[in-house]
Amino acid sequence: MWRTLLIAGVVLTIGLANASASAASVDAPPSTSSATSIAHAPGHFALVIGNADYIDHPLASAAHDAADMSAALGSLGFDVTRRTNLDEAALRQALDAFVARLGPHDTALVYFAGHGLQVGGDALLMPLDARAQRPATLVRDTVSAREIVGRMTRGRPDAANIVVLDMCLNEPFEKTGARTWMLPPRTLVAYAAAPGDAAIESGRNGRYTEALLRALGTRAPVTSATFAAAASDVAQASRGAQRPWLASTLDAGIRLADASAVRADANAIDPADSANATRTRGILPKDSNEQYELTFWESIKDSNYPSDYEAYLKAYPNGRFAALAKARIERLHAAGAAKPAASAPPAATATPAAPAPKPAPSAPATAAAPEKPRASTPPPAPVAVAPAAPPAAAITTKPAAKTASGNEIKDCPACPALIPLAAGSFTMGSNNDDPAEKPPHRVSVGRAFAIGKYEVTVEQWNACADAGACTRIAPEGESAPPPGNAPMRNVSWDDAQVYVKWLSKVGGKAYRLPTEAEWEYAARGGTQSTYWWGDQMKKGTADCKDCGDPYKPDAPTPVGSFAANPYGLYDMNGSVWEWVADCWHSSYKNAPVDGRAWDDPSCSVRVIRGGSWREGEGYMQSATRFKYSSSVRQSQNGFRVARDME
Repeated sequence: MWRTLLIAGVVLTIGLANASASAASVDAPPSTSSATSIAHAPGHFALVIGNADYIDHPLASAAHDAADMSAALGSLGFDVTRRTNLDEAALRQALDAFVARLGPHDTALVYFAGHGLQVGGDALLMPLDARAQRPATLVRDTVSAREIVGRMTRGRPDAANIVVLDMCLNEPFEKTGARTWMLPPRTLVAYAAAPGDAAIESGRNGRYTEALLRALGTRAPVTSATFAAAASDVAQASRGAQRPWLASTLDAGIRLADASAVRADANAIDPADSANATRTRGILPKDSNEQYELTFWESIKDSNYPSDYEAYLKAYPNGRFAALAKARIERLHAAGAAKPAASAPPAATATPAAPAPKPAPSAPATAAAPEKPRASTPPPAPVAVAPAAPPAAAITTKPAAKTASGNEIKDCPACPALIPLAAGSFTMGSNNDDPAEKPPHRVSVGRAFAIGKYEVTVEQWNACADAGACTRIAPEGESAPPPGNAPMRNVSWDDAQVYVKWLSKVGGKAYRLPTEAEWEYAARGGTQSTYWWGDQMKKGTADCKDCGDPYKPDAPTPVGSFAANPYGLYDMNGSVWEWVADCWHSSYKNAPVDGRAWDDPSCSVRVIRGGSWREGEGYMQSATRFKYSSSVRQSQNGFRVARDME
């Protein structure tokens, strides 16, 4: 089992060698009983790596850490190789060259300062080319601590081996906890942070490196206690905010090096400064876990490399796409398309589910609202655009009841209530900073249609499920069943298609999803302002974060809890994102101008509109649009229905 030292406050407990060595498959050579005995080895070799210049999240002090640690180890008699800013290939080459130098009795030390993470219980070192925007690279293109230890100890049962990792151990993927790892004999792994936690940068050095440099410079022999002392220093100074820990099968009496000639830093860690430091060495996606899993899957789902799907399964062993990933692996192997994981090129990616910066349809209620999305992917080839319909009468900014062609419609007892809307023209899109909303363009909705007064409710969906047509779906994030008048959510675009097909049978009318143009025409309610109520957010007008009561962070309020827009439609802003018929295009260039759906033959990413209760006021704007994979259920996505007027 792992021999771990959990640093909590001042008290340290170290799992040391006697029991550990007896558990190892290869016995360590006997050591003397004296704590001052010297481990006789022909040489001391160190590989020091500092990765600082990451594209997405550069680190301020990792290069300094590598330089200072190299100097300290050199003073201790180590033959030091220092490397900085390595991509995956260079990182592996550096490890290859280092391991090739080691003799059977050499003391070996690998030090890494940079970004890190924990996946499937493994600590992973991030090269420069692993990026959070491409989640598969965080698994596929990283190097595990387990691999480093295995390579250092292979064929060297009598040598002492140390790995020092000043990096985070946070888990951006599915939380799996630490895996049991029986360390080889005479091995010590020092982690700057506890599993699941962050490693902090403070001043010139990382917090743990700063403490370790001080411990190495105390003019005392270097033993496992040196690393424990550094860990204790950090835990005390940070008041438990950062808790380094050790995994060790190294005998306490083994000297890794003699007393250092290097001068220790005279300045102790300032507890106040240390506790308040905020720069971390890890990847913390702004997306929710649910959205980041979707981003991961979207980035690999069209890949022809089994290693991409294996990376997904390591990150999400119980993920929503786990069965599909396993099936893809089997299919690719059967087809002879498998490539060695180490040489597989970057996966061919589909349109990502999240443009940069990170999208909002996923931020938990307790997190800060994300920026408004900016589409960054090129649009698919547009379909041919039909000639514009003859202009209809323009809608005034102060709509009157005549914009609707009649009163509320209900085609059957189980059918949603509809509001009929007359044909008309409006300006679709905006000149805001989101390129997906540009260019604003005049659209003429040439025919009358009816659209749901409310979003489809849980009760209405369950009627379809009771009839055996729809799947019974439990909304995520609620401990109790939602009320019948809550908006139905956690449904995919494909699920919505099943519902409207069933509704068409029971209601006797051809129900469908509204087109994107129809949806925005209805949402604006005859206005051209930012919101249907004006150009400024008003409290109590939409079910959204920090937008006023009634509001609850865990789930949307029942439909109709907020005021209707001028057309008598409820919850067009907030509540849940609403699927529309159109395929996603990253701008309105070449968009239809007659109100029809803009579709593509093989579309897999569809448009959602309106924002949800988890987003802030920036997403409540009438022009806001976003995208989602049509086959994926997401807890903030719902829909309302529409049909043509006869």
